Amino acid sequence: MAELAQWESFYVIVGGGAAALIGLQFVVLTLIAQKPQLGAADAGAAFATPTIVHFGTALLLAALVRVPWETIMPPAVLWGIVGFAGAVYAFVVARRMRGQTAYRPQFEDWLFHVVLPLAAYVTLALSAFAAFSHAREALFGVGGAALVLLFVGIHNAWDAVSYHVFVNMRNGQD
Repeated sequence: MAELAQWESFYVIVGGGAAALIGLQFVVLTLIAQKPQLGAADAGAAFATPTIVHFGTALLLAALVRVPWETIMPPAVLWGIVGFAGAVYAFVVARRMRGQTAYRPQFEDWLFHVVLPLAAYVTLALSAFAAFSHAREALFGVGGAALVLLFVGIHNAWDAVSYHVFVNMRNGQD
């Protein structure tokens, strides 16, 4: 499809960035895991795991767009499934954030761990429906969702490392 081919460079950049950041996140988590804290497992499920999921979704979207589809229907169905699953996952993350005791989430945490990812996943699901009648516009929705998830992942990874280094180490917990 000509519409998908026009997005090649965009998804090479987004997919490559997401893949590299997934690897970097694993390195950082490995280093942090050497000094465990009370409640760290619950906090990891609430804050660290979603970051990997968002990077992985951006990488998946980049791969899906690069497949030589003959029609928009297969990728649109897949975007819809990913968008719906991601929206459900955003609610799971919200529940995990409320349930963990290692850290009291602030407004910024709710924004970057729940609201923005939910908006990206809903946009992805809606783009799947729009793709059948407005393929070009739907691809902008998919691209925007992938970019939001990539930037949310970058923010959340940086925020987690900063918190660990500047708050926990300063308090002598590590």
